[in-house]
Amino acid sequence: MNKQISERIEQIAVELTNQLSVVETPGELDSVQKIYDIFSEMSYYKENPNHIKFVYMPNDKLGRKSVMAMLKGKKGNSKKTVLMIGHSDTVGISDYGSLKEYANKPYELTEKFKEISSTLPEEVRRDLESGEYLFGRGIFDMKTGDAIIIALMEYISKDIENFEGNLIYAAVCDEEGNSGGMLSVIPELIKIKEQEELEYLALLDTDYMTSEFEGDENKYVYIGTVGKLMPSFYIVGKETHVGESFKGIDPNQIASSITNRINLNVDFCDVAEGEVSLPPITLKQRDLKPEYSVQIAKTSTLFFNYATHCSTPDEVLIKMKNAAMEAFQSTIDSLNTQYERFCKLAGRKYKELPWKARVLTYEELYKKVQLEMGTELYERIRKITEEMLKDESIDQREFSLKLVEETHKLWSDREPVVIVYYTPPYYPHIYVEGSAPKEKALLDAVADAINTTESDYNLVYKKFFPYISDLSYGAAPKDPKIIAALKNNMPGFGTKYNLPLEDMQKLDLPVLDIGAFGKDAHKFTERIEKKYSFEIAPQLVYKTIINLLKNN
Repeated sequence: MNKQISERIEQIAVELTNQLSVVETPGELDSVQKIYDIFSEMSYYKENPNHIKFVYMPNDKLGRKSVMAMLKGKKGNSKKTVLMIGHSDTVGISDYGSLKEYANKPYELTEKFKEISSTLPEEVRRDLESGEYLFGRGIFDMKTGDAIIIALMEYISKDIENFEGNLIYAAVCDEEGNSGGMLSVIPELIKIKEQEELEYLALLDTDYMTSEFEGDENKYVYIGTVGKLMPSFYIVGKETHVGESFKGIDPNQIASSITNRINLNVDFCDVAEGEVSLPPITLKQRDLKPEYSVQIAKTSTLFFNYATHCSTPDEVLIKMKNAAMEAFQSTIDSLNTQYERFCKLAGRKYKELPWKARVLTYEELYKKVQLEMGTELYERIRKITEEMLKDESIDQREFSLKLVEETHKLWSDREPVVIVYYTPPYYPHIYVEGSAPKEKALLDAVADAINTTESDYNLVYKKFFPYISDLSYGAAPKDPKIIAALKNNMPGFGTKYNLPLEDMQKLDLPVLDIGAFGKDAHKFTERIEKKYSFEIAPQLVYKTIINLLKNN
């Protein structure tokens, strides 16, 4: 990549970083406008203003939007098209403390860090003193990635007569929140595809890339992406006065047993081609008792972040149901052991406690209540849903929980039970195996890009971008059984939480990530390494694009 393009990438990266764009703030609008303005200044878009537009998030109180730019080569009449995405929002800046005013000013912030270098962690200080890094909120995650795409599109547009094929880039909002930007862009991509009769080849993201472990010197290109499910548990115990503790069963104890059974348990890791997903980890665990009293809680809840490489929602649901059953039974066994010991100490006759382990999926619970109520259940849930939709303070997670809670309340059965369900959001994994023609073409394009790029870095390509990202929405499972397991066990799907599943299935693209290299995303020491990010990553992106358009 020539020096002029590298300098242009740095210039755009700093300009974008200067525009503060914390997620769910008006700054997101300013950031998207900045990207729109940069494109609008290019000769190609002055001549083709209809090739750039905004895509609005529906029903967004801030009126947030993404920007979509198309570049159509004039050599031949190729319909082959590479899709590219990047996000324009960032996390907040409160972690910068007294340096908050410099958080979005990379050159100034880097100089300010020099003044306090003695207080910085050793690795940060070393990178700072090397002069090879630039600091700033969002410069790493992921405005340098956006700058790479924008600068390359600008470069290609200057010789559009000799470019064969098409590029579409979406700079999306809300990636750090609920992916609302990407989800609103997906239907637009399908509309353009059908209107222009385009052939989409792959979905490329330039989100950040970093070391995977201490001492890791590799620089990665990722083909495919990790998925995410949030298996959740609504736990119904049996209330009792604390003075009669063995007459009840504490839902918090059952929840703790489930946590012990699942949390960071590598039994639940997916392994594909030697790459291993992270094990599940809890994101929330609490009881649902609204007040203080000496009655134990009646119900509790918890949910997990569950990463996938190949496990589907129906398969994970079975795993979680079985794990909850084992945990519930272990709680009962433990209670009986302790109760027997207590009776012995107190000189009382021991009698086995009456509790039975029971675990149902939300779909199974719904069917049991439906048997009792018939169509009235549908109407009750519809009314509850409509009322909750009026309250914007209820987020997607709480919405799902409340629907489970309300459905259970309508059931005549009052005995202890665990209900397994899914909480939004859902990010499908995309496993690029190489068996389909588009997958093989992508693997070949990336391999060639890596093999022909000279650098001092050890370039490696791997399966599965390891961070949750908008890449997941480039495809979706097509098996009706998988989709049914997701929809029927995610309360609020289609009302509070929406996914353009059919459009994702139509896209059905292999995906990859070629990002800027840096460190400490979401930390105040967030930074990029300049040489790789401004020189090497852009070469890999450019060569991969050209290879895809040439080889298909």
